[in-house]
Amino acid sequence: MKEIKTGELKDTSVTIPGSKSYSHRSLIAASLSNGISKVENCLQSEDTLLTIKALKTMGVDIEEDNNIFTIYGNSGIFPYKNSEIYLANSGTSLRLLTGIAAIGNGTYLLTGTDRMHERPISDLLDALSQLDVNAFSVNKNSCPPVSVKGARINGGKISVDCSISSQYLSALLLISPFSINGVEISLPSEPVSKPYIDMTIDIMERAGIKIEQDGYRKFFVEGNQVYKSGQYVVEPDCSNASYYWGAAAITGKKIKVNNISTSSVQGDVKFVKLLEEMGCDIKVETDGISVLGKPLKAINADMSDMPDVAPTLAVVAAFAEGETIINNVSHLKAKECDRLNCTVAELQKMGVKASCTDDKLFITGGGAKEAVIDTYDDHRMAMSFSLAGLVTPGIKINDEMCVAKSFPNYWDVFDQLYK
Repeated sequence: MKEIKTGELKDTSVTIPGSKSYSHRSLIAASLSNGISKVENCLQSEDTLLTIKALKTMGVDIEEDNNIFTIYGNSGIFPYKNSEIYLANSGTSLRLLTGIAAIGNGTYLLTGTDRMHERPISDLLDALSQLDVNAFSVNKNSCPPVSVKGARINGGKISVDCSISSQYLSALLLISPFSINGVEISLPSEPVSKPYIDMTIDIMERAGIKIEQDGYRKFFVEGNQVYKSGQYVVEPDCSNASYYWGAAAITGKKIKVNNISTSSVQGDVKFVKLLEEMGCDIKVETDGISVLGKPLKAINADMSDMPDVAPTLAVVAAFAEGETIINNVSHLKAKECDRLNCTVAELQKMGVKASCTDDKLFITGGGAKEAVIDTYDDHRMAMSFSLAGLVTPGIKINDEMCVAKSFPNYWDVFDQLYK
């Protein structure tokens, strides 16, 4: 348990690790490439290390030296078969690698923690079955563990529902270049988390893969394409930047996150726009983005494309005047924990008026009181609620080291905020 220290902060700048989402995708693209690739500034966290271990288990040679990963691409040919791959509670790893296993050589069992075994994946499995991939939920409950028998896929027209996770589409896009006849993917409705789709396409195009798309409802990837080897430099993680921008918002200090640009494909960079709407001053600089906290007012926000920072906004809203409404967040229920209801529970524990429906969060500002925050083994719960302790004495975070999932040195960087 960690008690957050209240005390005067300083105007400062912080440097955060590489993007978790870009790290996963860069590692996978490099593994699928036709030669030797290097990935620099790769996030080394529980989740990304699980992806690395899984790729090694499937037969990819990966070396690390001074946070530069050298990856010997296999051109989509995985020599190791009949492997069991443990992915703890890394939803990104499991969903993307379920797709990669579909082009593997043998049968793969992808499994994880008890919570992972409650997280839905049936929409991806249904889409893979349309490609004649033998992939199924072992317990027949639409959740992991998942068994996948790899083979060369012919391709064709398929449909996938991405109303729960855009990672289903990302998994399909990543393997489509290895099809014989190409893959046309249709979505029956608008996907959630569109910026994560953009990240996948960005990484694939950097590797020379051609993708055609019609908005976010139809995609076509030609078959028999080759991922070209190359060098990837992973940009800082905008989801993790949100905690420091949020800290500035509620304390009235100026905090800059270094090396982040508003041109980033990461959707969570738009979090600063929400803080600006709440009253903060935003300054975009050549070497980062600064937030200067000012008296906060409630807003009405659509978080369909920024699910990971919804808990951050919820905690900031506890210190704003009026009722903040956070919309389109039903997919929070399928995260590392049920972030929709868990966020409400912990806000209420702090004496904050908060409630939710299936897809909305309601938070009435007015401050908070001391509380012991349960994190539900969810890194984002720990980091989001740490902000409250900067201005509210007596905030304690249970299982504070769950932050290792995405930001192992979070508390070290957090402590840099104090005078």
